Amino acid sequence: MFLKCVKLMREDVALAREIDPAARSALEVGLTYSGIHAIWFHRIAHFLYLADFFLIARIFSQLSRLLTGVEIHPAAQIGRGVFIDHGMGVVIGETAVVGQGCHLYQGVTLGGTSTRHEKRHPTLGRDVTVGAGAKIIGAVKIGNNVRIGAGSVVITSVPDGATVVGVPGHITSVVGISNETIERLPDPEWERLEAVEARIKDIEEFIAKTEE
Repeated sequence: MFLKCVKLMREDVALAREIDPAARSALEVGLTYSGIHAIWFHRIAHFLYLADFFLIARIFSQLSRLLTGVEIHPAAQIGRGVFIDHGMGVVIGETAVVGQGCHLYQGVTLGGTSTRHEKRHPTLGRDVTVGAGAKIIGAVKIGNNVRIGAGSVVITSVPDGATVVGVPGHITSVVGISNETIERLPDPEWERLEAVEARIKDIEEFIAKTEE
């Protein structure tokens, strides 16, 4: 058990050095990266929770919140290779599932709206990137290799390979499975902005010609 924990910790440190160009050494990462510390605390809290030591598990999670600024419920399921970047303000709810290789930035919330004892938090697939301040609310499913833009609010499920932006979040593109090209999807808001911009340009040209 001890050797397994040490192996996982080494994996976490190696991952941080691979992802973060600011990481200069394994010692620096192990001592100063609060997102990694939060993952380590959660593994202990999750183990205690599964062993029915609910109060002690919650105490560990609150201690982690105090020291790292990251709040992860002990019952949440966090996969291997998950990296919490900077970490401050990240909240992960009780029934949330975070798949392998996900990357969460500061201020991310995996929250719920229901008050019933049921699945009420998001499920993230593999290799999902969630930008700073993004909120994913409810028992929605986020597919593999999804990218969620900073500040987005996602309240519906998202297919594999999609990019989501906005409030509420909407899909702007999907990576093609067959040829790995990006297939652009219609964006009504952007199209309206482009139409307004084109209209303004026409008016400016008309005024310029009139003044001449």
